[in-house]
Amino acid sequence: MSKNISPVCKLCRREGEKLFLKGARCYTPKCAFEKRSYAPGQHGKTGSRNSASRTGRESDFARQLRAKQKARRIYGILERQFRRYYDTAIGRRGLTGLNLLQILESRLDNIVFRLGYAASRAQARVLVTHGHFIVNGRRTDIPSMILKEGDEVAVREGSHSLNYFKEVSDFAEKRTFPAWLGRDLKKLSGRVDRMPERVEIDGSLNEQLIVEYYSRR
Repeated sequence: MSKNISPVCKLCRREGEKLFLKGARCYTPKCAFEKRSYAPGQHGKTGSRNSASRTGRESDFARQLRAKQKARRIYGILERQFRRYYDTAIGRRGLTGLNLLQILESRLDNIVFRLGYAASRAQARVLVTHGHFIVNGRRTDIPSMILKEGDEVAVREGSHSLNYFKEVSDFAEKRTFPAWLGRDLKKLSGRVDRMPERVEIDGSLNEQLIVEYYSRR
């Protein structure tokens, strides 16, 4: 399974905002973005971050690229897979941008994170890869599995005895979960009741710019 192994705090610094890729650490003074909010690299602090400093205006392509990169980094997806999701979104009825965001939200690792059973999507991917979750009664180790309306997710029975899952319900209880999901903390399970609406997805993402980026290629 391919994955990005570069320091994730640099990704936040490159986007110029917190992407909350390290879970609880991002809410503490230890967060690297709190200490160095400028872009990484030799010229990050004093140099140019984009074409805006040279022309006085950020180019359309630069804005589109940043929107696409930001979405990729938030969900932890490499370029080739992200492009496949975009192609799938085109083939569905409705708005391509919304379809793309719904596909990203429907990934198993994202749903485990949304339910509160992991502090970050990266941690959710590790838990799924290690086989701690079942989908519709069947064990799976594929974080990129796309779930549909009515699908059920639960912690595998054999994993309930692990210290992490003994304590995860207390952690999850403190976190809100989206209205399009159902959750049972006693059983450490969840259910996709429906697909998310646009207002229920990260408002900082600009799906129109992502569509424009791929449309021009």
